[in-house]
Amino acid sequence: MSTTIDPYTVYAIRYAHHEREARDNFMYADFHDGPQALDFFIWLITGNGRNFVVDLGYDHAGAKRRGREITRLPSEGLQMLGVDSRQVDDVIITHLHYDHAGDLKSFPNARLHLQEREIAFATGRHMSSATMRKAFDVDYVCDFVRAVYDERINFIDGATELAPGISVHHIGGHTDGHQVVRVWTEKGWLVLASDAVHLYANRDNENPFPIVYNVGDMIDGFTKVGELADVEDLIIPGHDPLVLTRFPCPDDSFTGEIVRLDQGSKAS
Repeated sequence: MSTTIDPYTVYAIRYAHHEREARDNFMYADFHDGPQALDFFIWLITGNGRNFVVDLGYDHAGAKRRGREITRLPSEGLQMLGVDSRQVDDVIITHLHYDHAGDLKSFPNARLHLQEREIAFATGRHMSSATMRKAFDVDYVCDFVRAVYDERINFIDGATELAPGISVHHIGGHTDGHQVVRVWTEKGWLVLASDAVHLYANRDNENPFPIVYNVGDMIDGFTKVGELADVEDLIIPGHDPLVLTRFPCPDDSFTGEIVRLDQGSKAS
């Protein structure tokens, strides 16, 4: 990495929480296990004169359709860090499931960076299956189709650098077009894995989350994210509440809601 590129600051911002059983989070489950909640995040990458938002969460209407709760709009979480969503120029979409592709209306000026095969997947023949489309929200998908017609989407095929020190990499597995985000930080290369790794335990135990398009690709993805990150401590799962306890909070007023990732975990 060129020394002319300063390391980025990276935040995880929680916008929702869901109580559930551990057996619902693993393909091979022990039905004697107890509860294991999920947290829902978006991420902010800031530095070198730019802000990149990773994923869009879901909004109040999407929460109502799913019978889920929402702590705040993802865009409101950004405001806690002084970022106005209306002024964000770049949003990276890891995949188009409902909890990563909502609240688009809060980002009217953003360029959307998305794998081409993901929008093909979300609008193609697989969506004729209730099982395959379960985690998609048709209203959110339609918002992205409109964004195509508005010439707002940067279609990606595989891996590409979006800015010096920020790149995206196709993984697949969870969805056909799932991508992860690699970021240069003061601790080295950090990977925002999103749902390529829902929970630390999914990767640690090689036991995938049960919503999956291709199991083989998801298992291979565990290895790929490990190769992209400099150390395991810098692989950030998409839904693990442990993220909020392992990484430092940048301000006491954000406790339990926002943590800073780029300086490594508290134990590192």
